[in-house]
Amino acid sequence: MLLTMTRWHPLEPADADFFTSAPEIHRFPIRLSVPPARVWESLQSDESLAAWGASVKSVTWTTQRPFDVGATREVVLPLGVATVHEKFFRWDEGQGYSFNVYECNRPLFRRFAENYVVEADGSGSLLTWTVAIEPAQKLAPILRFGAPINRLAFGQVARSAKKYFAENP
Repeated sequence: MLLTMTRWHPLEPADADFFTSAPEIHRFPIRLSVPPARVWESLQSDESLAAWGASVKSVTWTTQRPFDVGATREVVLPLGVATVHEKFFRWDEGQGYSFNVYECNRPLFRRFAENYVVEADGSGSLLTWTVAIEPAQKLAPILRFGAPINRLAFGQVARSAKKYFAENP
């Protein structure tokens, strides 16, 4: 039997400033008909975004609860696109979190980070999701050309969130 080892490609760290300075930034305000506590429950659950639809294949927390700054997890994207390891640099219990990808099994990114903010919005909530990307140097032209496609792909997560919370209040 031949065993193959995953080759991990380290990424440079990102912080809150990256959400305004990254070469590619996608921001999705998502109005949901459930209270903020329900959105938060889902975000920090064992399945997290994987429960929302096909945009994320699986999420495995690699840190014990309770989660906080420094928590880590592994996220597998569908169709073998990539597997990433994430580390949280902001954790505001019940209100949101931010993480950066610190390594990926494919050399796609120089830096990659996501930010989630959960707020009350009338009788529901507003989830603002921001994705910030700096591609690996050799992929920069492709990423610039593909930015509209990336926005559409990331937008699928927003659409999935709406559907998920409508069906799972």
